[in-house]
Amino acid sequence: MKTLKVIKIGGNIIDNEDALQTFLKEFSKIEGLKLLVHGGGKLATKLANQMQVEVKMIDGRRITDAETLDIITMVYAGKINKNIVAQLQAFNCNAIGFSGADGNAIVSNKRPVKNIDYGYVGDVKQVNTTTLELLLENDVTPVFCAITHDKNGQLLNTNADTIASELAIALSQIFKTELYYCFDKNGVLKDVNDDHSVIESITSENVQQLIDDQIISEGMLPKINNCIYAVKHNVQKVCIGKPEMLFDKKSIYTTISK
Repeated sequence: MKTLKVIKIGGNIIDNEDALQTFLKEFSKIEGLKLLVHGGGKLATKLANQMQVEVKMIDGRRITDAETLDIITMVYAGKINKNIVAQLQAFNCNAIGFSGADGNAIVSNKRPVKNIDYGYVGDVKQVNTTTLELLLENDVTPVFCAITHDKNGQLLNTNADTIASELAIALSQIFKTELYYCFDKNGVLKDVNDDHSVIESITSENVQQLIDDQIISEGMLPKINNCIYAVKHNVQKVCIGKPEMLFDKKSIYTTISK
């Protein structure tokens, strides 16, 4: 069984042109099968402000009305996705850009309204791996943005961390999958003010204690929940840290495993 690396990058890389170019140059050198998932960065908010469309956030989550969906589709699936694909081609990494609608890759349900109406936000229901397997086996790297669809013609804004996790889980039936979340910290930290206090190993057994002790809290909590969900569903390991963890053997980061 071949190993597949599913790698997710966020706004801290996307918003910095030099950091993105450096990352993609190194990413293109990764040997073996790989798949890239990217978030949206600040560009959608900037464009919304320019177009005088109100940006609504609740607890750090974007409320996606029809106008906002148009903007993030243009930015995520258009400008950012195609820019990444074009740069990878320049580094001789053959890539294809994907939303969940392309190849019917990721089907989502529109999030039901409970206390908050998130608008056109999707929760992943199904990942179809047939097209992805064909591409990966032919040395083509899929590059996913954070847009899915509902199979009824509606696009949906979907959390990029979740997309990465669901892709790694679905593809674990075909490949040995490893999931890498790249962000601006060295990993999960014992002390949020000390970037060297990395917890190098977390298991599904000891994670609850870290949550109870509030070492894992706030924004890190949903990310860790995605990680634990992935390792419990056949993903070999999940790593969280700076992008250097992919390229530098001396790099320190957090590995989450069963």
